[in-house]
Amino acid sequence: MVVRFRFPILAMCMALLVLTEVHVAGPNSVAYAQKQDFLEASPYYDQSAVPIYVWKKKAPFTGKVVSNKRIVGPAATEEICHIVINHNGDFPYWEGQSWGVIPPGVRKDGKPHSICLYSIASSRYGDDMTGKTGSLCVRRVTKQGYWSPELRAEKQGICSNFLCDTKAGDDVNMTGPAGKVMLMPEEDPTTDYIMVATGTGIAPYRGFIRRLFLEKTPAAEVYTGEAWLFLGVANSDALLYDDEFQEAKSKYPDNFRIDYALSREQDNAKGGKMYIHDKVEEYADEVFEKLENGAHIYFCGLKGMMLGMQSMLKGVAEKKGLDYDVWLKGLKSKKQWHVEVY
Repeated sequence: MVVRFRFPILAMCMALLVLTEVHVAGPNSVAYAQKQDFLEASPYYDQSAVPIYVWKKKAPFTGKVVSNKRIVGPAATEEICHIVINHNGDFPYWEGQSWGVIPPGVRKDGKPHSICLYSIASSRYGDDMTGKTGSLCVRRVTKQGYWSPELRAEKQGICSNFLCDTKAGDDVNMTGPAGKVMLMPEEDPTTDYIMVATGTGIAPYRGFIRRLFLEKTPAAEVYTGEAWLFLGVANSDALLYDDEFQEAKSKYPDNFRIDYALSREQDNAKGGKMYIHDKVEEYADEVFEKLENGAHIYFCGLKGMMLGMQSMLKGVAEKKGLDYDVWLKGLKSKKQWHVEVY
């Protein structure tokens, strides 16, 4: 039966109503209405079949760039790009894993370039929720440590510059997925996650947060713990994915927390620059209590972050009368300690 509306305005309103019921727009105009449950293990938390190195250097997978977007503001000290790659469903991965990227060309000795690993910055369902794409969060590496059009001749970091220069339709040769150390243990839905990142180390946590709070996954349906994100960047213009994180926080204020360390805008308790370990130290008692109660703590970002972090944690442990080495060994033995730095 065909229904004809006598009044065009009424027809438009009905059409909009139908669209609203079908598509629930997220922070990047992504539809969240459909359930994301078609790429799950059985039960969903079973990690026995997590894919590892399905694609290798001798026979890499060729993905196609869907989009490439700069995601930092004009005052950011570095260029960071969010790159969506189509894998057509042939490159399954889990949140917390990495893709290897092989840049085109050869080295001076004629051999292919080395593989560069990048933490995947989307859930297994991808930004478009089809399960056929994945995303990377890439910092353009230069001699100066930052990028501007005037310094293009000075750029270095072969893989990062290749990725940041890609356009829709470009091919990307990839390996992986790699790694299990950053996976979320989802069997107990009351588990607390403490996520510590600097810069593009935010990538795996974006996948965590989307899976737990912005997608309709089996994990999201039952999660009652608290996910706590600490992110350290230079300034407000360098914040990454803040729109998505704020949406998650507004929807689940009892289950998701955010604390930012802005080194060029905030001071620490001693009047110096606010670095990531300073921000975590502000909540040291609560962090230690959560870890004592079984929380998992994750670190991802530049390798240098761990120096300040370990020094801070050791100092706090000693004040509490704890032997830091014994305390840390205990966390590692219970698989509560997850580190992926570069």
